[in-house]
Amino acid sequence: MTVKIGFIGAGQMASALMKGIISKGLYSKDEVIACDVWAPAREKATNELGIKVYEDAIDVVRQTKFLVLAVKPQQIESIFVSKEVKLGRDHILMSIAAGVKIDTLESYVPDCKIIRVMPNFCCTVLASASCYALGSKAETKDGDAVKAVLEAVGIAFEVKEKDLDAVTGLSGSAPAYMFMVIDALADGGVLMGLPRDMSIKLAAQTMLGAAKTVLETGKHPAQLKDSVCSPAGTTIEGVRVLEEYSMRGAFISAVQAGTEKSKELGGKS
Repeated sequence: MTVKIGFIGAGQMASALMKGIISKGLYSKDEVIACDVWAPAREKATNELGIKVYEDAIDVVRQTKFLVLAVKPQQIESIFVSKEVKLGRDHILMSIAAGVKIDTLESYVPDCKIIRVMPNFCCTVLASASCYALGSKAETKDGDAVKAVLEAVGIAFEVKEKDLDAVTGLSGSAPAYMFMVIDALADGGVLMGLPRDMSIKLAAQTMLGAAKTVLETGKHPAQLKDSVCSPAGTTIEGVRVLEEYSMRGAFISAVQAGTEKSKELGGKS
């Protein structure tokens, strides 16, 4: 069977993306290959995903024209300069390297069709929120190929590259914030006498249901919030406390901080 997609890097995010596209059926495990310089990462990908994993990126590039760059930003130069990995005009390079700009990648492989992507960790469970931006050589059909990969594991939107830092600060980082919210809500349940396991499941299912309601109804979150708040009821009392603690401001500042950090990383790429 012909290899359809190759991953340069088999770390946590790459493995999550590979797991998603294989489990969703976009590609079979025989159509996906990867490489990683770190032996434990190779062993993990082989054992958990059942794919072929190599040590050298050259072995991946030789077998497919659709590549996913999934390494740390500081490793990119060694791949394209030290190891002399060459990509031509027939290659699509989907980069999930955080903060690395398209023009930086194009300086290494100027003829390649580059598409910069920001997925998030939730692709592990086919619930990612991703955005992508086309490089100067990439065409609409190339973007469609990348979008198909991203939509196999969630939702995806095309944006301008300048907006990817904000995407990083929001959907790229926010799964960690949501895990913190679930943990905190579960602590509240425990404080009020509920078992820990039940509290975690109640908090997680409540967040899942709230998110699904926003997506499926199309209603503004504030409108839905108002629907839950009865006059002089328990929910509006909780909302009052959250407002006193500046919950909204804290989340806004967290997105801003993540965005600025992404810009900082991009300046170093």
